[in-house]
Amino acid sequence: MTTKEQYSEDLLVTVFNAIPSLIFVVDNDVQIHEYNAAAAAHLAANRSTILRRRGGEALHCLHSRDVPEGCGRAPFCRDCVIRNSISAAFQGNKVVRSRHKMELIRDGNILEIYALITASPFLFQGTQLALLVVEDISEIVELKRLIPICAICKKVRNDRDYWVLVESYFKEHLDVDFSHGLCPDCYKKQKDVLERMIRAEQSGGGDS
Repeated sequence: MTTKEQYSEDLLVTVFNAIPSLIFVVDNDVQIHEYNAAAAAHLAANRSTILRRRGGEALHCLHSRDVPEGCGRAPFCRDCVIRNSISAAFQGNKVVRSRHKMELIRDGNILEIYALITASPFLFQGTQLALLVVEDISEIVELKRLIPICAICKKVRNDRDYWVLVESYFKEHLDVDFSHGLCPDCYKKQKDVLERMIRAEQSGGGDS
């Protein structure tokens, strides 16, 4: 391997491990072939006990222990968003994204998290694999649940008891900017208002 090739390979590994989301390289049975540093910190286990294990077993999914055969074999697994996302990604050869509530076992306790799951298929040395990205969005979902919003003007009350525009609230808390447009209903209403104003002006101009 040349110095340039080694540099490129080292750079890819460094970038892979710098991504803060949990990333796994899996096959069509969700067996883990590789994972990044964020996933390693979450799993807190030796590589030898993680590689070739199915995702639910490595992530300590509550239902991975439902049957002796393990992850993917229990009745509940038919609705598993991770397994279904991977299957859909392979079948359609496309990126699949979905949101789901996951039940994990951590320190002997059941932990519920909301996760954004992304499955992206690719071919490596003749083998079909997929990137499985797990992003914990529990904080965003909880924030959405707890946001007090005015039923009339739709302003949001922030943690300092000030009522602010929705755009300002999300910019402050999540650094999210909004692009503005009109939904079909509002477009029709505004169009009707403008047409009435134009007719009123034309009618007034004709009388003068």
